[in-house]
Amino acid sequence: QLCQAIEECKRVILALPEHSERQKDAVVRLIHLRLKLQELKDPDEDEPNIRVVLEHRFYKEKSKSVKQMCDKCSNIIWGLIQTWYTCTGCYYRCHSKCLPLVSRPCVRAKVSHQAEYQLSICPESGLDSQDYRCAECRAPVSLRGVPSEARQCDYTGLYYCSSCHWNDLAVVPARAIHNWDFEPRKVSRCSMRYLALMVSRPVLKLREINPLLFNYVEELVEIR
Repeated sequence: QLCQAIEECKRVILALPEHSERQKDAVVRLIHLRLKLQELKDPDEDEPNIRVVLEHRFYKEKSKSVKQMCDKCSNIIWGLIQTWYTCTGCYYRCHSKCLPLVSRPCVRAKVSHQAEYQLSICPESGLDSQDYRCAECRAPVSLRGVPSEARQCDYTGLYYCSSCHWNDLAVVPARAIHNWDFEPRKVSRCSMRYLALMVSRPVLKLREINPLLFNYVEELVEIR
């Protein structure tokens, strides 16, 4: 689409009166289109198939799908013209150019070493305890949206910027255990991937955490 727009812009420039304001505007548009195309292209196609960053094990993708989003910059991954990687542990996806900027450790490592849930409901401590910075990338955030909107993760209670919190929805274990509430809540990208990896692990000892729940939920009585 960009290539087609560039060619169309060239034709418009040649058709317009020389040195006219419209021609100058068309030239500026052409420059912007070319810069955008250059930004999308990767500088080096001969990149390694495997990259290890912060315990992520990234594999270069061969899929040409354009429906993926980069977990680092939140922009679309244009598979046709961009190189991109996926972590085999937590399925973190990002552009090749974003790999050096990855700041989130692989949550698969946390699942392997510390397979347990946060069992307090939205344990908020306040933005001041985070120095008004994103809990993950440390970008400045505030509740007023200046310079960036602070989004709370219902699982951790921490605040994240819009690049680290996409308003993904997930069932929060603490709400299910204490309130039998399975309504999906907004969580950060990191929490969403952690919960997805933990969902099949039998780590919740319900009789110890909330034994009274068996008196109120018929299905649990049958299971017991």
